[in-house]
Amino acid sequence: MRRLVAAITLVVVVVLVAGVALVVTRGSSGDATGPTPVTPSGGPPATQPPSAALARFYGQHLDWSECGDNECARLTVPLDYRRPSGRTIQLYVLKVPASGSRIGSLVVNPGGPGAAGSSYAAGRSTYFGDPLLEHFDLIGFDPRGTGQSAPVDCLDDHDFNAYFSSDPDPTTPAQIKTFRREQQALARGCATHSGALAGHVSTVEAARDMDILRAALGDPRMNYFGASYGTKLGATYAQLFPQRVGRFVLDGAIDPSLGTRAAALQQAAAFQKALESYAANCVQSSVGCFLGKSVPDVLTTIRSLLDQITRKPVPTSDGRELTAGNAFYGIAATLYNRSYWILLSSALRGALSGDGTLLMKLADAYAERNTDGTFQSNFLEAFYDISCLDDPYSIPYSKVPSQFPAFEKASSVFGRVYAWGLTSCDGFTPRTDERPPVIHANGAQPIVVIGTTRDPATPYRQAVALAHRLDSGVLVSREGDGHTGYHQGNACVDRAVEGYLVSGVVPKNGLSC
Repeated sequence: MRRLVAAITLVVVVVLVAGVALVVTRGSSGDATGPTPVTPSGGPPATQPPSAALARFYGQHLDWSECGDNECARLTVPLDYRRPSGRTIQLYVLKVPASGSRIGSLVVNPGGPGAAGSSYAAGRSTYFGDPLLEHFDLIGFDPRGTGQSAPVDCLDDHDFNAYFSSDPDPTTPAQIKTFRREQQALARGCATHSGALAGHVSTVEAARDMDILRAALGDPRMNYFGASYGTKLGATYAQLFPQRVGRFVLDGAIDPSLGTRAAALQQAAAFQKALESYAANCVQSSVGCFLGKSVPDVLTTIRSLLDQITRKPVPTSDGRELTAGNAFYGIAATLYNRSYWILLSSALRGALSGDGTLLMKLADAYAERNTDGTFQSNFLEAFYDISCLDDPYSIPYSKVPSQFPAFEKASSVFGRVYAWGLTSCDGFTPRTDERPPVIHANGAQPIVVIGTTRDPATPYRQAVALAHRLDSGVLVSREGDGHTGYHQGNACVDRAVEGYLVSGVVPKNGLSC
């Protein structure tokens, strides 16, 4: 879990700044061309299963019921695809009906791993433009192990809060001992609390679930928008079921071919780049920067603040103490969206003055945590379980210091945290037979891949790599800050996405926005 979660940009940060609630949303770019049917003729029937053993799952019909302003249903899938006649689990599915002339269904996933797709769809205009809302039924499902779909559990809230709040960069023997004890408790807890489920929440299994969902929707091909880790999920689906791919957009792309260490190094460097961009903006302010006169000065101030908090936590207005772990995640949360930089400035100003309230609120938003230390969802536990199931790589604790030079070169502020993160899966015992496939998706329709040049969570180079690996990949680049490109105020990106999903107009490969 020490590896940064990639989906926070898709959780709207709501915090109080000077008593005013700040909610970041975006508008729409408009419908560039008219809608066109999304399912080409030909191909196998929608409910034809990949094997006879799965026929009972592919023959399902979703029984929709009112769910607030939306519609909800349950989808039954096998716990273990190698034993489809055995135990089953149910997935929670939410539909936002098209507001206008419907042309099909659009399955959406916000990433994580661990984030609930139902909440993503229910967010409507927070995440999606009017053309998509008008022409598609938005379908958000909670992937297995997340949200309301047989959620995994690894620790009780009290213990998980202690883990989340602890120092992610221990330096003394006592801190390292505590770090290891809490890490081991989390690793053991998933199997202890969740049993067999903990070994069946892999990305490959979630992708297989998606095909059963597609069949239950009655769609011969799936139309899909996936953000962040949702790009890995979508790319995995495309590899497993290339003939079932409809119009696919993968935004804030992950390169599934990267190993844990390589991905961690790239993300550490990307967060450093994002922090430097924030620092440059602060220094260039007409009123001056309270953190320093140059970018290096700003970075030194932030690094020194984190070190001070490690030695002595900062009080907050609700009686809690801002610890090093909370401060780290609070800062990281604001780098997912340029609009949050004003929050970072306010939070850092407060912490430097001895008030950790706002930085703590940002950590709360990141973790979906309440002020009493309870959590609103199992987001982070699912993130841990799915991540370690997909790739159980870890290094011995004694080897972490040897990683410091490479990681500190990548990020002077965050590097050591990422180095310690390489121990995350130590002690995690569940294993899956569903190994991640090599991604090419030969035979799939065009798959649009979006990368943002200063994306902290999914570095731009990973979007380039994924677009190249996909046989039908089409790269769209957004010049800018923050995580993901669609619905972030860039009309060029929005036109490309909505033009493809709604009208079937494939963007030019290499389009730069």
